[in-house]
Amino acid sequence: MLRKRLGLLFGFVFIDLLGYSLILPLLPYYAEEFGATLTLIGLLGTSNALGQLVAAPVIGRLSDRYGRRPLLIVSIAGTFVAFLLLGTARSLVMLFVSRILDGLLGGNISLARAYITDVTDETNRAKGLGIIGAAFGLGFIIGPVMGGLLSTFGLNVPAFVAAGLSLLNLIAVVLWLPESLTEEHRAQIARDSPRTRFTFRALQAALQRPCVGPLLHVSLFYALAFTLFQSNFAVFAKTRLALTAQGTSYVLTYVGLLSVLVQGVAIGWMTKRVREKRLIFVATLVLAVSLLSWAFVPNVGLLLVVLAPIALSAGVLGTVLSSVITKSVYREEIGGTLGLTASIQTLAQILMPGLGGILLDALGPWALGVLGGALMLWTASFAWRNVVATPDLSPAECAMTGQPSATALDGVVS
Repeated sequence: MLRKRLGLLFGFVFIDLLGYSLILPLLPYYAEEFGATLTLIGLLGTSNALGQLVAAPVIGRLSDRYGRRPLLIVSIAGTFVAFLLLGTARSLVMLFVSRILDGLLGGNISLARAYITDVTDETNRAKGLGIIGAAFGLGFIIGPVMGGLLSTFGLNVPAFVAAGLSLLNLIAVVLWLPESLTEEHRAQIARDSPRTRFTFRALQAALQRPCVGPLLHVSLFYALAFTLFQSNFAVFAKTRLALTAQGTSYVLTYVGLLSVLVQGVAIGWMTKRVREKRLIFVATLVLAVSLLSWAFVPNVGLLLVVLAPIALSAGVLGTVLSSVITKSVYREEIGGTLGLTASIQTLAQILMPGLGGILLDALGPWALGVLGGALMLWTASFAWRNVVATPDLSPAECAMTGQPSATALDGVVS
């Protein structure tokens, strides 16, 4: 039963990301057809990210109370409608409406992670979450290529294909995916436990526990450093190494394949042999050194060497952080907490592309790797003191352990 559910979730995430990555590279060209300026094209992406930033914790929290399956259905239906609006758009306003709607209702990935947390135990959770990461990476490898081919028939064609993929996802969830929350959990909801009430104060109280705050702190700075690398890599490759668009695509495909292997195969092996909190520290340190090395690579050969540990450490962090976070909160808080984690990642996606452009203009390509590496060196130090050095406590033990520690996340969750 578990293998069947994980297989369904793998297919769901793969199709969801395939649909998303079909249209993502083509949006600037599509928007230009409606007279969008470069500023408006940038705001188009920001509007989607802002929608996710606001809505992801809300959707996750609602799924804690009402179940994963109903919220998945609502979320996928919203994605389907958003892609239809995108394909039928006749104005720039409709483009913005479609992207904002997708941001507000598109909490699919955090809901999938919450579902996997429900159906796995602490011994195999990281492996289950790694499967989601592998599906995520595979979708991003195949999607842009398919989108480019489909765009030859019209820039709105990929949007209609993405809508069709979303409809298939919706049908599959309705027909085959059972609810993951148990009867016991539903009974707890019926008793109206304070932890399941839909309030930001309740969520904030959970996140300020000393077990959870440091993990979200690490998540934030990892997201900032890795998004700086990811969002500006193409410009780095062009300006530093004179790679063509085709060459850059090949390199990114190589990184994607490495990420799939790490999250789909290696994560389960590593978490059985190394304590997860120690893996977090090692991965932050490896990512720090790798990003600093990336800043000064002189040729494509060395770039490929440096990208291997970047893909390895990022794959480990993306999966193991989610795994440890879910073990640090009560079960009825998992959806909301993973939703907040998704919002942290979205915040990085809003901030770092623009900052990367400023660094490239002012200092040069090397500045991207230096800043990213410096962020991760500090994060590795923080993780050693506040994550690795702490005992593995149950959520109840965590709630009773001292006062909440102050972290950079205090302002984010308040």
